[in-house]
This record gives sequence, structure tokens and C-alpha cells, in this order.
Amino acid sequence: MTAENQEPGMNQDFENVYDDRTRAESYASLDFPGTYFLAFRDLPEIFQRHGSGFRALDFGCGAGRSTRFLRRLGFEAIGVDISEPMLVQARQKDPQGDYRQVRDGTLDAVEDLSFDLILSAFTFDNIPTLEKKVQILQAAKALLSPKGCLVNLVSTPQIYWHEWLSFSTRDFPENRQAKSQEKVKIIMLDVDDRRPVEDVLWTEEDHLRAYQQSGLQLVERHLPLGRKEDGWDWVSETEVAPWAIYVLAKAPAS
Repeated sequence: MTAENQEPGMNQDFENVYDDRTRAESYASLDFPGTYFLAFRDLPEIFQRHGSGFRALDFGCGAGRSTRFLRRLGFEAIGVDISEPMLVQARQKDPQGDYRQVRDGTLDAVEDLSFDLILSAFTFDNIPTLEKKVQILQAAKALLSPKGCLVNLVSTPQIYWHEWLSFSTRDFPENRQAKSQEKVKIIMLDVDDRRPVEDVLWTEEDHLRAYQQSGLQLVERHLPLGRKEDGWDWVSETEVAPWAIYVLAKAPAS
């Protein structure tokens, strides 16, 4: 899409920072420390409430930690990603796993399959336009079984405004002025690679707009907060949710 016909606020020069060998190696060392713990803590219960089978797709699997998470829960999981450096790390850590590369904006490596659960963990933090987001969501919807669900785990806008156990944003006060679909920066504190990560800020309104345009309906929205019994020295996590978890299903045909 050229600059002349881009939607207001969309990113013209966004690059996927995770398609980078050094970043991939650093990211592969993560399990679920600190703030990341909240992203995954409640997923087993969410899957149990909305699950209907055992076939799972991890869309945007990165270095494979969420794919391995799904397999530990008993799912037959396939991980897909556009980044070959990330997939190299995933295969090294999990030689028995099924990890496939997809072309940008597609799910071509699994388009002949059907899934009871599709998990997308943080992937949509790196998709710069509403048009592309809708394109990918429609591709995912096409792979859902009749009673299947898509669980979309994303960063809230607030994650780019506060300090966290696993992240820092104090060097980027401009994040607070960013509008939906504009770039924001954050530093990951749980890895050796402390280069700023560039994400795309998405408001809840734009998430919901993308779901509606994709033919998906919202089944549940969950905002996980830190608890004392979690065993972490939370910073902002007990008062502000860094993540939003959207459970989606195919919208009924009109």
C-alpha cells in the first residue's frame, strides 16, 4: 500500500524486529518470567472453558515457547512463523516439534488443515495496519473447526506507559502520545539484548474493529492482573493489566 492510500496513523516503515538472529537467540532463552507469567497464567483455564478439541495452531510461534506450552497442556500443536531465525531456535530447543515457515500475511503452510484452537501470543503487536490484520485474521478464521476458537493475546496500550518487572518504558515518554497503529518502543529486561523493541500500538477499539471486519465475534475478554500469591515482586502489574486476552469464534452467518 502506498503512502497516498494508507489509513490514518498506519506505519509506513515498520519492520519486524524479531526477524533478527541476535534477537531470536535472546528471545529463545525466555520461558515465562516476570510479566510474561501473567500472559500465560490463566490460559489453561481459558482453554478449558472454550476448548472443543486437541488440534492447535500457534500462529507467530517465534522461538517456540508458546508451542511447547500448548504441547505440555496436551494439544497436538503446530507452530508457524514468518521468521526463519526464530524457527531455527524453535527447532533447536524442540527437535520433535512441528515448526513451519509461512509467507508474510498468510497461513499457507497449514492452509489445508483445521484447528480446534488457534493461539496468537503477541503476534499482533507486530502487525502494522488494520488491513493486514484483517487479512491474517480471516486466514485464521478459515482454519477454525466449527466449534474452534482463536485466542489472541496482545499488549495493552498501558504496557508502553509504565514500568514493569520485565519491561521498561521510562526512556520513551513519547509513547503516551502515540495513536493507534503508530510505533511505540519498549525495553525487555529479562534478556541480554537490551535494544529497544518497536511494536505497534493498538487500542481496544481497533482490535474489536478488526475482529468484526474479519467475521469473528468476541466470546471473552480477560485482563490478567498480578496477585501476591504469584510469587513475583510486581511493579505495576497488580494495578494495570499489561496484556489483554481475547477469545474469538466464527461469527454466525448473517
